[in-house]
Amino acid sequence: MYRVRPVGVVFPRHAEDVATTVRLCREAGVAVLPRGAGTSHCGQTVGEAVVLDFSKHMNRILELDPERRVARVQPGLVQDELNLAAGAHGMFFAPDTSTSNRATLGGMIGNNSCGSRSARYGMTIDHVERLDVVLSDGTPASLGEISAAELAEKSTADTLEGRIHRALPGIVDTARPGLAEQTQQFWRRAGGYRLDRLADGPFDLAKFVVGAEGTLVTVTEALVRLTPKPKATAMVVGHFHSTPACIAGTEAAMRTGAAGIEVVDNFILDLARRSPQHAHLFSALEGDPRALMFAEFYGDTADEARAGAEQLVAAWRSEGHGYATRLAVTDAELAPLRALRKSGLGLLMAAGRSTERSVAFVEDTAVSPEHLAEYTQRFAQILDDHGLRAGFYGHASAGCLHVRPFMDLTKPDQVATMRKVAEEVCDLALSYGGVNSSEHGDGYARSEFNRKIFGDTVYEAMREVKALFDPDGIMNPGKIVDAPPMTENLREPTIPVAAPVDTHFDFSRYGGMRGEAERCQRIGACRKPETSGGAMCPSFMATRDEEHSTRGRANALVMALSEPDPRAALGGDRLKEVLDLCLECKACQHECPMSVDMATLKSEALAHHHEQHGTDLRTRIFGATRMLYRLGAMAAPLSNLLARPKPVRALLQRIAGIDSRRPLPTFRRDDLLRWDRSRPATPPAPGVTPGERGDVVFLADSFTSHTEPAIGRAAIRLLEHAGWRVRVESQVCCARPQISTGLLPRAEELARELIAKLGPEAERGARIVGCEPSCVSTLRDEHPKLVGASRVADSASLVEDLLVEALDDGTLTPHRGPAEVLFHAHCHQKAVLGTTSSARLLRHLSDVDELDAGCCGMAGSFGFETEHYEMSMRIGGQRLFPAIEAAPQAAVAATGVSCRQQVAHGTGREAKHPLELLHDAVFG
Repeated sequence: MYRVRPVGVVFPRHAEDVATTVRLCREAGVAVLPRGAGTSHCGQTVGEAVVLDFSKHMNRILELDPERRVARVQPGLVQDELNLAAGAHGMFFAPDTSTSNRATLGGMIGNNSCGSRSARYGMTIDHVERLDVVLSDGTPASLGEISAAELAEKSTADTLEGRIHRALPGIVDTARPGLAEQTQQFWRRAGGYRLDRLADGPFDLAKFVVGAEGTLVTVTEALVRLTPKPKATAMVVGHFHSTPACIAGTEAAMRTGAAGIEVVDNFILDLARRSPQHAHLFSALEGDPRALMFAEFYGDTADEARAGAEQLVAAWRSEGHGYATRLAVTDAELAPLRALRKSGLGLLMAAGRSTERSVAFVEDTAVSPEHLAEYTQRFAQILDDHGLRAGFYGHASAGCLHVRPFMDLTKPDQVATMRKVAEEVCDLALSYGGVNSSEHGDGYARSEFNRKIFGDTVYEAMREVKALFDPDGIMNPGKIVDAPPMTENLREPTIPVAAPVDTHFDFSRYGGMRGEAERCQRIGACRKPETSGGAMCPSFMATRDEEHSTRGRANALVMALSEPDPRAALGGDRLKEVLDLCLECKACQHECPMSVDMATLKSEALAHHHEQHGTDLRTRIFGATRMLYRLGAMAAPLSNLLARPKPVRALLQRIAGIDSRRPLPTFRRDDLLRWDRSRPATPPAPGVTPGERGDVVFLADSFTSHTEPAIGRAAIRLLEHAGWRVRVESQVCCARPQISTGLLPRAEELARELIAKLGPEAERGARIVGCEPSCVSTLRDEHPKLVGASRVADSASLVEDLLVEALDDGTLTPHRGPAEVLFHAHCHQKAVLGTTSSARLLRHLSDVDELDAGCCGMAGSFGFETEHYEMSMRIGGQRLFPAIEAAPQAAVAATGVSCRQQVAHGTGREAKHPLELLHDAVFG
């Protein structure tokens, strides 16, 4: 919720880069701020400073020693990548953040992060063995546990490191009376400096600086401890009629040995029920729970884990907790329950109205679990007294609640309310011996309250610590001590009121184009590495540049649309550069918790750029795809021969930027349209009357029509064989090429023509179907935003959606297909249409491995463009190409024409459309 313009950004490649940066900044009197993913809730990673972004280069595992159970890592390493490598040895890094697919180890060290199983595994501070750091004067140091003799020796040096070792024990002694007063404070603490660790344990500066948020040192390398992974897991999901009743079940869960205990309240459950991405998860539940508790049990065997879970079920039953339980043991049973449990943050972030947001300023207070039920009720009363609504979820076993009230911080009275609530909640937590920050640190949001939380004695000792480590005050100032008021540097009040912008797409649902871009809440889900799965965001996975993440593009758009003349900013070259590597894959629309629609935003921005600067030749060529494909088929095979010589390809590259290394499509003279004009009717399946299932309009897209007609023929024959009456429509275009290239006035014309032509048939109940996911998804997704809702959009679907009905009821009876099929779905299909029907169709034929291989990297015209060719191949080479090459005996199926082109070019393998495989199995 904070925003401060940095002085600059450095992407260090090694520790010497870090030391040089810190040294130069100290000489210049400029602050330094280290960050990983930049997702800290409380404002730790913003400031008027030179930002050291470790995520781009310093992101490797340097050593993994399974015998010693340790790993030596760089600070930009993502937690999931460490766990993937450690998992091969049956180990993991135990602090399990919910953001593990983008949280970096350096960020976790800076915040003292933890997760749902902290009651068993502790916090990051409990898993750090040694840290290599750069001190505030630019000198390196290695921090870890040392003996009294080693401390005495280090204290003699006339260096900053020597002064730290010499003076720090005295500061600890001064703070002891205040620290003694805090002995009853709850253990799960992520705020302040850990003087208590030095007072009560060995002299270990590595642990001391954990949670310091980069205000004392900058970490360049960490030795962390690994933990054996549980061999088996069982989960109990308790169903309750209220949140207080749910929390009351915590004691029994802890008593029976649950490793993790999570609570989700009715506010979040209601959001999940209304979410298209989460509603299906409720099929695993019973009745209408108003709160759920998720309790995980571990064991060396499935029976051992199950036995612990069954103990809890019996305890709840005998003590009258809840009205139902669900026990899950297998991965298939656990997956939907874990997805529902983890959905809280994304659902809350997406649930705001207009400029209202769920704001993380009282986000993770914690009290001892025996006080949690009463504390929660009093917390909720504070919110009610101020007219605020919020969802409650969190780690009941650790007494930690995640609470994000919905507020509109563009209104000054709401800012004042935020401060008042923060003060009252802080006082409430302290009254129970709790903590104000149990997971996400202090930052700008909570540092202001540290004097109240720790008392004058300890707070003054913390100020002495800061002055000792950072005498020039350059290390991420304004955090933990000597902080500005929490209401300074707020993001929302600093952004000007948006000037109106006329757009082609309808963004009115979110208050205009800027409102659509502002849906990004900057939680960084688009920053996950390729090893974490999913497709968002392919260009970030390839570059690890913030600029090429969905978040980076959304922020750039918000700033452009906040300019006095937003139309001019939309047409600017810098914004075009930021948006350039967006492949318009739509993965953000599906995988981003806020469903930020970057593909549509980019298309709109391109249209404004064209209006101001004109349209280049390549854009006009790709915008004319349908006409060129039709002409290419009419002139085939001559068109194929003329387009392939090296001089022609070199000319195309020079004048239009179409890369000569990329194979061009092969046009077919015997295209789908010629076949349709003279084809015989397909005999229906036994017992089927022709046309008994209804009417279908088959969209003859450019690719299915003119370069891959076998797919269209297969689709039509299968539909007719199953009992559909098929009419081929080749006179309209979905406008996908025009939308992708920003030629939106022409796209509107084509969309209206298609709706005018097909609307009457859709009104009569005909199904509008196609083979190419990008075309069908355009009807379903872009047309309503471009020209308004229509029955055509409502009736549009993939051919597979119809054919699985006939497969399931036995009308279509295929023979067995290939032994194994690798199935790669088009990104637009994943995001808009779903892959279920295509995968089910293939499973009627073969054993299917549905690849989680991300975007193929082709993305329509993107992979043909000279400046994007290398990026296209790099994206395909991250996961898709290796997955196909690892299974040389398997058949390959891909629903998108771009995907099939990319597979052929990148692996030399032919990918078939699922409909071709089904056709061969039915008619072969």
